[in-house]
Amino acid sequence: MNDYVSFQQCIGCYIVIVSSATGNSADTAMVNGDGAHEHTEEAESKQDRNGEADGGEESNEQEVIVIQDTGFTVKIQAPGTELFDLQVSPQEMVQEIHQVLMDREDTCHRTCFSLQLDGNVLDNFAELKSIEGVQEGSLLKVVEEPYTVREARIHVRHIRDLLKSLDPSDAYNGVDCNSLSFLSIFTDGDLGDSGERKKKGSELEQIDCTPPEHILPGSKERPLVPLQPQNKDWKPMQCLKVLTMSGWNPPPGNRKMHGDLMYLYIVTVEERHVSVTASTRGFYLNQSVHLHAPDTVSTQSLWQQLLRRVFAVLHMQRHPFERIATPFQVYSWTAPQVDHAMDCVRAEDAYTSRLGYEEHIPGQTRDWNEELQTTRELSRKNLPERLLRERAIFKVHSDFAAAATRGAMAVIDGNVMAINPGEETRMQMFIWNNIFFSLGFDVRDHYRELGGDAAAHTAPTNDLNGVRAYGAVDVEGLYTLGTVVVDYRGYRVTAQSIIPGILEREQEQSVIYGSIDFGKTVVSHSKYLELLDKTSRPLKVQRHSVLNDKNDIVELCSSVECKGIIGNDGRHYILDLLRTFPPDLNFLPVDGEELPPESQRQGFPRQHRHRLACLRQELIEAFVEHRYLLFMKMAALQLMQQKANKDSNKTDTPSITETSETSTESETEEISLKSLEESIPGLAQAKELAETLVAEDGSDPKSREVVLNACKAVGSISNTSFDIRFNPDIFSPGVRFPDDSTDDVQKQKQLLKDAAAFLVSCQIPSLVKDCLDHSALPMDGVTLTEALHQRGINIRYLGTVLEFVDKTPAKAQLQHFYRIGISDLITRCAKHIFKTYLQGVELSALSAAVSHFLNCFLSSFPDAVAHLPPDELVSRRKSRKRRNRVPGSGDNTAWASLTPSELWKNIASEAQSYYHFTVQCESVDQVVEKYGLQKITLLREISIKTGIQILIKEYNFDSRHKPAFTEEDILNIFPVVKHVNPKASDAFHFFQSGQAKVQQGFLKEGCELINEALNLFNNVYGAMHVEICACLRLLARLNYIMGDHPEALSNQQKAVLMSERVLGIEHPNTIQEYMHLALYCFANGQLSTALKLLYRARYLMLLVCGEDHPEMALLDSNIGLVLHGVMEYDLSLRFLENALTINTKYHGPRSLKVALSHHLVARAYESKAEFRSALQHEKEGYTIYKNQMGEAHEKTKESSEYLKYLTQQAVALQRTMNEIYKNGSNASIMPLKFTAPSMASVLEQLNIINGIIFIPLR
Repeated sequence: MNDYVSFQQCIGCYIVIVSSATGNSADTAMVNGDGAHEHTEEAESKQDRNGEADGGEESNEQEVIVIQDTGFTVKIQAPGTELFDLQVSPQEMVQEIHQVLMDREDTCHRTCFSLQLDGNVLDNFAELKSIEGVQEGSLLKVVEEPYTVREARIHVRHIRDLLKSLDPSDAYNGVDCNSLSFLSIFTDGDLGDSGERKKKGSELEQIDCTPPEHILPGSKERPLVPLQPQNKDWKPMQCLKVLTMSGWNPPPGNRKMHGDLMYLYIVTVEERHVSVTASTRGFYLNQSVHLHAPDTVSTQSLWQQLLRRVFAVLHMQRHPFERIATPFQVYSWTAPQVDHAMDCVRAEDAYTSRLGYEEHIPGQTRDWNEELQTTRELSRKNLPERLLRERAIFKVHSDFAAAATRGAMAVIDGNVMAINPGEETRMQMFIWNNIFFSLGFDVRDHYRELGGDAAAHTAPTNDLNGVRAYGAVDVEGLYTLGTVVVDYRGYRVTAQSIIPGILEREQEQSVIYGSIDFGKTVVSHSKYLELLDKTSRPLKVQRHSVLNDKNDIVELCSSVECKGIIGNDGRHYILDLLRTFPPDLNFLPVDGEELPPESQRQGFPRQHRHRLACLRQELIEAFVEHRYLLFMKMAALQLMQQKANKDSNKTDTPSITETSETSTESETEEISLKSLEESIPGLAQAKELAETLVAEDGSDPKSREVVLNACKAVGSISNTSFDIRFNPDIFSPGVRFPDDSTDDVQKQKQLLKDAAAFLVSCQIPSLVKDCLDHSALPMDGVTLTEALHQRGINIRYLGTVLEFVDKTPAKAQLQHFYRIGISDLITRCAKHIFKTYLQGVELSALSAAVSHFLNCFLSSFPDAVAHLPPDELVSRRKSRKRRNRVPGSGDNTAWASLTPSELWKNIASEAQSYYHFTVQCESVDQVVEKYGLQKITLLREISIKTGIQILIKEYNFDSRHKPAFTEEDILNIFPVVKHVNPKASDAFHFFQSGQAKVQQGFLKEGCELINEALNLFNNVYGAMHVEICACLRLLARLNYIMGDHPEALSNQQKAVLMSERVLGIEHPNTIQEYMHLALYCFANGQLSTALKLLYRARYLMLLVCGEDHPEMALLDSNIGLVLHGVMEYDLSLRFLENALTINTKYHGPRSLKVALSHHLVARAYESKAEFRSALQHEKEGYTIYKNQMGEAHEKTKESSEYLKYLTQQAVALQRTMNEIYKNGSNASIMPLKFTAPSMASVLEQLNIINGIIFIPLR
């Protein structure tokens, strides 16, 4: 439990503070992702956000200071246990010490107690630093307090949680932030205490080396069952069969007077039935099951024995990271058939109104809006304050996302009463647990001109992106709503926190900024303009004027749809942020407007389903970055020209020629940082010159002219400095601009056209280039989406991207990318169809409908027939008219008439109409054949995208005699949730500084910084988060490079567990974490564990993307090398030769990776004494090295030496063979030297292929 306890500590021993040279602390989260270019814009935006004047270029120099934190130790004395020490931090709350004690083995049976210092009870919500007398060595006593009904319930819940923590059913059911992890099955528990296991590993057990048949190269079998392996030795620990509330509750008056709080009914494993009374003094065993009179013996000791036993088993069987809750729920798309056990806490949660009930919150429901906004208002002047603020923001967001998801499911399942029950179901709105829910339909023709229901479906995600962007800028005094978008059972539900007072007044009265009718009536407000102006630079939004219905000029600093409402709490809220970012003209045909030729060549503009297609924030950032380089280049060229003209009066002629040559040369170059640096030798000086120009007040007329020309050329809104912003209202229907802004509007239109062309002509080719040189390696739909989004490419461009790949000359080297793209496009089309398909299905037919859809989508069986629920049930349901029925088109059975050929026709037409891509296939088998897809991969993709959970078993997709799925195979349907992810900005800064130090070769300093980042991440996010996972991975790699293999193993084990828990057991990142862990296991001498981990990674990769993927070459090289190390040469060769084939295909036959692959294969053949084959492969490798690196290079020489050695060995063998042929059994044979590969040489090769280079420490 120490891992968990340590995570509860606040900041740890050190805090790193980043401060700028002006003393301005780095409290601003990086706006728009990775931060913008380092120039005056950044300095100015800092000034905007911090409200302090920064000193120009000084503000960019950040130094890192390490200061000692004042962490201290206190002594804890609990009844019946010895004194023990506990490390605490001044920022910690007393509540956190409570939690630590409930998670310790010797105090886990206590929940109702107070902590006392010198007889004074400590306030649970007080910080330790605010309590007088708490210092190093203070003695805190644990004192039992009388139970109340609430405390008794919390105690029962605590017991249930401990008993259930070994049971995976909560993870399968996707509740309470539980999720799956299977690492311990492959490592036989914790890798840390592995003294015996090390010996066991180095004995080279033969049994562990041969993988199952389906993992071997070339196998076409893709089983599903191994995805969730069961540990044969693991037996679920059962102490109690039943723990439930007794039917005798609540206590009658006379028993209440004796202190009875409630009654529990328990059945033990030995079938002993007992009744327990919870009273104010504790838990007592009743004399009989039916009588209330308590016995004189307290059962506290029973609890104590029970819980300590549970805790001991927990500690043996599970790593703390397998038990800690994740911040957001992760759902599993597969699950075994689990027996449904009795569970009183689960039943109580389901049937009582446990809206937002949490143990530490008094009262029932939470005021989400107040919590979300109050946390934003917390002070952020110094690091401890910022940490406290970010932790509070993160915790509230994670709780809000969980409550909103639960509410959205309740709404769609028909369990919440609408606030307008008389209206048509599609138009109904709901309030539950202080959260407002609305459905993604076009209510009252609000979006009629923008695309109706299609626009209404897109608007919530656009709005969420806006909330995310404004939240990241984090302007004091400007508030957004808590927003979560939930897709469940074919419906889109938007959950929002409620502005105080908004429900009591009409919308027209409330809105004091923006427009409620898309620009007809528009109002503005000075306070809103002032607040939004602060966001204008980081979000690249231009302040502009529009005309309202009375032709008055109204000034705005956002799109017209953005509404400003002052709540009853006096806060300034903005909502409806769906047009925060400018429109995408490639998907918005406008009469009389022509796009640049780059867009037109690709067939743009194209008609889209709605008119809300926006550019992504990442695209805006990249475009502005691109224009900034162009601006710098133009200024530099003009300055050089001026310099050349000045110099022409002097005798220094060579510099003129040099400069003029450079100018002409660079003018023809494509604008990009690298080409600029190559084409202009003096770019750095020119850049400095240009920056000083921009910083100057423009007193020099020549300088002013240079800047003016450059600004005009790049479309800057200012004539004296580089500043690009977009007007989000351009091309919005119904929005009119004043006559005097015609020029400005024209400029903005051109800027939008340029941005649209930039996406097509720069971003898509750069994505494809990154895939070609393997700096981007998507493996599945999720990682493909990330790759597109990082470059600002929307998913609607997927068809365009695939067409671009198809026309690329190096198409063969992009086959993996093309296949993943096709698979993603097809499953997305299927998801669109599935959404409307599900809306017509009533709850009782849900599993039948889902299994029928999957059969039509994936099964080779041509006559898939749906199983309808019994007729009388349907007809009875139809006749009963329920006002509050599930939203949608009512009960019908139209879904049952879907056929496979009809579905695939629909998929093809959806691909054409939405993605403008032609899928020429009429059945799943044709698609699989034509594009080389796998049905199991398609099943995984569609399940993840739609929230389906299926039974884990082997499915026969290819049978033409019976369908692959039955109703019983569909276990559940989960929500797909989109929400804001608040960031730990300070921790992220340190993480980046650490990475930078490592890249410069300062490993120790880098390691210290990454450790500090880890402390701060833990402080904000708790123990589980995807960013902590990245931190642990890097730490493990640094530990490994610096020679601390055990520490590397420990950190990487945590990284794998965390990746499984927060991303999913077969997420591509998890696969990579398994590979890293295998390397560290091998370095620690745990060979059989390393092999098991590599086989697991290979199985997962086969399932996720198949064998034909560049990453598979690396994995197979790892497996081949480890097998070579344990002298399994034949098996090793199979993997190494497969790696060679894949490397040759994706890196080209002349690549250095291929040369290394040839060398590894040659070594394996040498070990088998097949010298001819070894020579052949080493010659290939040698030729590549010679051609690529030259004969003098170390690698070429090494290869040459090895060739000589192989030739000698081959000659010696041939001589021996000749001797045998000549003299038969009388031959005198010279013994051949066969040496088993040393572990050191195998590890050296493993390091090389995994890109680990040992560099001298600086």
